[in-house]
Amino acid sequence: MSKEIINRVANSKLETIDLESFISENERETFDLKKWLKNDLVLIEKDFRENAQNYNWKQHKNKFISIVCSNDAIIPDWAFLLISSFLKKNEIKHVIGSLELLENLLINEAINNYDFSNYQNKTVIIKGCSGKFIPKSSYSALIEKLQPIAKSILFGEACSSVPIYKYLKK
Repeated sequence: MSKEIINRVANSKLETIDLESFISENERETFDLKKWLKNDLVLIEKDFRENAQNYNWKQHKNKFISIVCSNDAIIPDWAFLLISSFLKKNEIKHVIGSLELLENLLINEAINNYDFSNYQNKTVIIKGCSGKFIPKSSYSALIEKLQPIAKSILFGEACSSVPIYKYLKK
């Protein structure tokens, strides 16, 4: 006589949030100011502005751009702002900084724009394993949204989770 195997996880009232689902599939690119410097080190304002004016910004449409300078050249802040201005003019999402900073911005923005009301008074598990890079700050942004509304928050997988928060009535 065999007993029926019951999947208690599937039958539980746990709500799972996978931060990977907040990651946009749009391609990421780095725009390196170095390519417009004389000898990769010196910014000549007239040439730089001309390059920016004549550049095909449309090639970055529907991509996310991080603006950096990959070498040790001393770049005035206005140069980064100028590139940012051209990207904004062409409605291209971007950040002045690394690809990691860009990823932080994108995921945190997605979290802030998400409606979490369906997690009201529920037990929520934040999925722990991901195949993609999840910035640590994104977990903090998620806690900011969930803790005021969730009954309890766990981290990990349903079969082996770690308690993070539990609402206690006062």
